[in-house]
Amino acid sequence: MERVTLRIPKQQIEEVEQLVDSGEFPNRSEAIRSAVREMVNEQQDRPNEQTGKRNWAKV
Repeated sequence: MERVTLRIPKQQIEEVEQLVDSGEFPNRSEAIRSAVREMVNEQQDRPNEQTGKRNWAKV
């Protein structure tokens, strides 16, 4: 496994912490890995849609 450093707004980290505190995920890393898996799977499920057009979240 590789280490990735990223910056995430404090509010989003607090929301991830709530998921960890509620027991939905064992730790922040697993919560973020789960989100990345979902994003990748979602993109793989839509191969026929226009590529290159993303709806990036605004923070």
